[in-house]
Order: sequence, then structure tokens, then C-alpha cells
Amino acid sequence: MKPRLSVCIANYQGAAVIERCLDAVLAQQCSFEFEVIVHDDASSDGSGDTVAAKYPGVRLLRSERNLGFCESNNRMVAAADGEFLLLLNNDTRLHPGSLQALMDTAQQQPNTGVLSLPQFDMQSSELLDRGMLLDLFANPIPCLEPAPEVATVMGSCLWIRRSLWDQLDGFPAWFGSMAEDMYLCTRVRLLGLKVRVIENGGYDHVVGHSFGGGKVDNNRLATSYRRRRLSELNKNRVIACCYPAPAHILVLGLQCLLLSAEGVALALIKRSFKPLREVYLPGIAGILGDIPRLRRERRQCMGERSVSFADFFTTIRLRHHKLTLLIRHGIPTIS
Repeated sequence: MKPRLSVCIANYQGAAVIERCLDAVLAQQCSFEFEVIVHDDASSDGSGDTVAAKYPGVRLLRSERNLGFCESNNRMVAAADGEFLLLLNNDTRLHPGSLQALMDTAQQQPNTGVLSLPQFDMQSSELLDRGMLLDLFANPIPCLEPAPEVATVMGSCLWIRRSLWDQLDGFPAWFGSMAEDMYLCTRVRLLGLKVRVIENGGYDHVVGHSFGGGKVDNNRLATSYRRRRLSELNKNRVIACCYPAPAHILVLGLQCLLLSAEGVALALIKRSFKPLREVYLPGIAGILGDIPRLRRERRQCMGERSVSFADFFTTIRLRHHKLTLLIRHGIPTIS
């Protein structure tokens, strides 16, 4: 029987986490058929072999070279048979009943484009978010209370109808990794569809397993150069492609000025040009060097837009979230 749902799990160096993830998925009790697909992105830790040996019912795709998160998911979806998709990180663990709750909501809310679950910290069980709002500069703001709509959800747990994924051409492979979930969710919202997090179910997540950092540790924000470089560049790409005119020009111009000032200030504080060289300048120069492609992508995004200017900004806040984090946690450590 053809499955209604395809659970797609991107795996890279997941020896310590992939079994926990798969066990939780396969333990789900559902009234529908679902398949599980794992894409091993050229792991060198034997996690792909573990999946092949211990989970014969799982469809395993392998890549001979590392393709990144976007392309891994795109490959799995191309091989999937389900009407619906659930994209999962290998470092997640679904709570019991989550798949059924997602399917029930998807059938009851046809105007919803993307669904997700409340996200909890794997070690502490602390609620991390119920999706994200965005500040004006596309910095994610965790939403801790149930909301009728959010701006984006994490790609670590993202539910979408297969036909909508195909319509939007999936994750943008040119992003590589980071903010691809924001880009997809923003395009969904441009279509006039909702991005929501349901109240039932949930998932645990080892935040920072893939890229390092991205979380608060002992009341200090820890991150990595790679994470920040990709994050700043790809958030700028989201603004350039998806923000309605003239907001995209105004916000992106102000963003470049703020990033320049932030990079210089951090370089002076740390007495090193490494943050400026490896994070902030690529985030600005990457946009300038990418103008032809951004114009093409923007024409496509705006051509499919059916949401009003005001409705688009209902999930976007004016306050600068990075400034809030700076006041609360101080200068981040970057490794």
C-alpha cells in the first residue's frame, strides 16, 4: 500500500544519535501508512552502515560526497512516495503520538502550508520554541506560547504537503545549509498559506549537534564561525528574495550597515579580524556577488505572491533580536 507520509531523515556523522531518532519514529502509532527514508551524506563514522544493518525496513540513500542539508532533503523527497512529508534531523526524538497529531491537523486545516511540533531540549526537556517569529532583519525569535501563526519553523522538524514542496522546488540547494527552512516557510507565507506549530505532540532536539553552537550555555550564547557565516548570508538572501517591495531594499541596506558596524565592533573587542573576515564580510559580499540569481529568485517569489504587505509582516517584529540577546547574554563566544 502506498504510504500517506514519508519521514525523511538527513544523516551526517550521526552515530551517536541516529538510532534514538529512528526508534522514536518507528514506535509511532498511526492510523495511516508511513515510510522512513534516511539520506547518509557521506558520513565517515559508520552511521550509514548502522542504519543498513539494524533497520532493514528503512530506505537508505547514500551519497559518496557531502552534499549538505538542502540537497540531502531534496534527494529524499525525490525518492519519496508519500502525499505528505516530515523532514527530521538525525538528532531529534519524536514524542509518542506526534505523527498522528500532525496528520490530523493537516487534514483539518487545509489553508496551512507548513506544520511543526513544539521543540524541547534533549537533555533538560526545556521548551525551546513553538516556532519562530522574525525581527525585521530575519533573526528568529523563539515563540514560547501557542500562536495561530508563526514566521518559520526549524528544518529539524518540518511537515509539508508533497505537492506544495514540488511547487516551491524544495529547499534552495544554493543555500547549502542554514536558513533554508526560513526561506521555504517565507515562500509558503507569500502564497497566503499559514505556518503553524500544533499543541499536541513534540520533539526533543540536540541543538548545535550539526554545526556547533546555536544555543545558550551557562547564560552565554555559544556559536561557531561556520554557523554564523552561513546564517548571516542566507538570512540576507531571504530578505532580498522574499520581502515585499520596497521593504527589501530598505531593510537589506540597513542590514548591511548594521552588520558592518557589528563586525568592526566585535573585531575590536576580540582584537582579531577573524569575525569580520569570516562572518560579516561574506554576509555582505555574498549578496553583492549573487545579485543576478537573487533577481531571478525574487521575480519567482513575487510572481506567486498572494498575501498583502500588511499580512506578510504580521509575524515580523520591529525590535532587533540580536540586540536583545546581547543585553541578556553578553558577547557570544565563537569557536
